[in-house]
Amino acid sequence: MSKRKAENIGSGMRDSFANAGSANEPKVLSRDEYEAELRRLQIELVKLQRHFLRCRDKILVILEGRDAAGKDGAIKRIVEHLSPRETRVVALGRPSDRDLGAWYFQRFVPYLPVAEELAIFNRSWYNRAGVEHVMGFCTPSQYEEFLQSVPRFEAMLVDSGIRLLKYYLDISRDEQARRLDARKRDPLKQWKTSPIDEVAVKHWKDYSFARDTMLVRTHTTFAPWRIVHADDKRLTRLNLIRDILWRLDYCDKDEKLAKPDNTIVFEFEPACIGDGLLAQ
Repeated sequence: MSKRKAENIGSGMRDSFANAGSANEPKVLSRDEYEAELRRLQIELVKLQRHFLRCRDKILVILEGRDAAGKDGAIKRIVEHLSPRETRVVALGRPSDRDLGAWYFQRFVPYLPVAEELAIFNRSWYNRAGVEHVMGFCTPSQYEEFLQSVPRFEAMLVDSGIRLLKYYLDISRDEQARRLDARKRDPLKQWKTSPIDEVAVKHWKDYSFARDTMLVRTHTTFAPWRIVHADDKRLTRLNLIRDILWRLDYCDKDEKLAKPDNTIVFEFEPACIGDGLLAQ
């Protein structure tokens, strides 16, 4: 993404915030509009799956982001109508004692996609660059070794034929606080709450710095990061799906439908940090 393109995206986002509550405010999707658009995109996802089953493709989607950024909801809409036999969602818990004594990437390898599979990682090895680093669950040397190893590891995955798509769902501080508070009061979302939630907002700046470092040091030409503005859940889900469709080849693609809004999802560049395109 060029400097000018980054400036255009930033201008569009700032204009959207400035126009909030005015007649120029971007139209908010109604539930009916959202559901209709989602259905059309889910049909495209089924077409994509039929294609990669025929071609024996291996697709890996990584979703990262702060707590309450909307990863669970986005994944639910992506896989809702896909074949469960060839679709896997990977959300690993805390590492075991055995995992702690192994090569860091070792526990993730068994979950990588094989031919004809789509695997979606709801958080991934990038935990080490975020939660583990900020909360002190790894040593500084382990953290540095991780940042140096990731590009080599991901290059091996791509060279093996895996289509690797990495997304960072970026949420504002106020929206995160609102969602975390809503979790506490919703009896159906109690399983989502954790002690980490309690300090997520408190360590906001630490997580911001860790995010920026992670993006700068692990963004590569063969495994680039894509940023998704995630404050509006409906637009986040729709544009995340569009971007996945846009970046993968499949038969009978609806090019117009699959094209994402580049003010919501766009490729990371270091200039994004200084241009205010990431929540600080």
